[in-house]
Amino acid sequence: MSKRIVVDPITRIEGHLRIEADIENGQIKDAYSSGTMVRLLEEILQGRDPRDAWAFVGRVCGVCTSTHSLASVRCVEDALGITVPPNAELVRNIMFCALYMHDHVVHFYHLHAMDWVDVVNALQADPKKTSELAQSISKWPKSSPGYFSDIQTRIKKFVASGQLGIFANGYWGHPAYKLPAEVNLIGLAHYLEALEWQKEIVKVHAIFGGKNPHPNYLVGGMACSIGLDDVSGINAERLAYVEQLMKDGKEFIEQVYIPDLMAIASFYKDWGAIGGGIGNYMSYGDLPINGYKDTASYKFPAGAILNKDISKLHEVDLRKDDEVQEFITNSWYEYKEGNAKGLHPWKGESKVKYTGPKPPFANLNTKEKYSYLKTPRWKGNAMEVGPLARVLVGYASGKPEYKEVVDKALKDLNIPVTALFSTLGRTAARGLESVLVAQWGLEF
Repeated sequence: MSKRIVVDPITRIEGHLRIEADIENGQIKDAYSSGTMVRLLEEILQGRDPRDAWAFVGRVCGVCTSTHSLASVRCVEDALGITVPPNAELVRNIMFCALYMHDHVVHFYHLHAMDWVDVVNALQADPKKTSELAQSISKWPKSSPGYFSDIQTRIKKFVASGQLGIFANGYWGHPAYKLPAEVNLIGLAHYLEALEWQKEIVKVHAIFGGKNPHPNYLVGGMACSIGLDDVSGINAERLAYVEQLMKDGKEFIEQVYIPDLMAIASFYKDWGAIGGGIGNYMSYGDLPINGYKDTASYKFPAGAILNKDISKLHEVDLRKDDEVQEFITNSWYEYKEGNAKGLHPWKGESKVKYTGPKPPFANLNTKEKYSYLKTPRWKGNAMEVGPLARVLVGYASGKPEYKEVVDKALKDLNIPVTALFSTLGRTAARGLESVLVAQWGLEF
């Protein structure tokens, strides 16, 4: 007999998500994800000046800041046939790279690493051995025995007080943790360092966009003026500062994030066969270097992979009505022409019609509509998007920079390419993508 479990809310995400799963004989038989909050930003925009849309849609998320705003100004520019000046495109790309560098580091250390790193076990580490290990995998200067000993002292005070603060509610000591104490201590130390580092890289957004989160954008270009001798604009001094911030960010990724990622992954290689998902991946492409309409110029190539077959890359055309569609079969909305038909996002409708149970309730009726999230499909296929999808599409496209970083990671971990279709691959993809955008940011 099956049993249903409910996790509500799902933490460590931006938004409100509920998961219900049917368990049978200790295994998940069916699972349902329910978006539990309706935002309706597309309705808020109705009747407003489209040039202001970026300022509203950016508020969807404070973590993935600027991405929705950038998408918004591009939509308006596309509708009006505007090509932004080269300098504006470069500024946007630099901000884009800084965001991805920041986002992937924060995700790894502050949202995800504690699933792999046992904080309390780090207290058992030998600082001298930890230092030797750290220096063997990286040239990062903060790796002396004294440094790691100081980290232990700070954490011991937390543990002794019984108030773990940011490390509360962990499963410390669980047998699923596999890292030696010394690797746990390295991960913990860099968790704390990353808290300081992330405050610096976001200054790139503040310089070009005026603030962070939610930096300013502008239809047709950027809100910042560039003049090498302009005291109030983006002058030579500020550009040099941005360059230094990007260099420092690149160093942290190459000397801290990637060595930690690879060291931790080496103890969890069995996760290369777990969490494969549906096996379909899609990337819209991004980081244009010759205008957004020239998709061939994208640093992130566009394409789709079906059934984990990276030998065949399918073309993606976002302008075709029958490619990307949003369905509401399981969602609390209604379409004018019926709920069974999918709509292209630019023809989308968001008329709410809640038919779910009246709170409080134990379970959703998943045989009917159960979510405020629409169901996106590409040519009828459920697709995974995000870092792993982008890296796989780049790898399948044969781009040398992707081949280099992916093949090196596979070789260093001694795992097959099929291990990319997994939780391990998904985690590694963020790091590999960080290496690429850190380099591209300096090129821009």
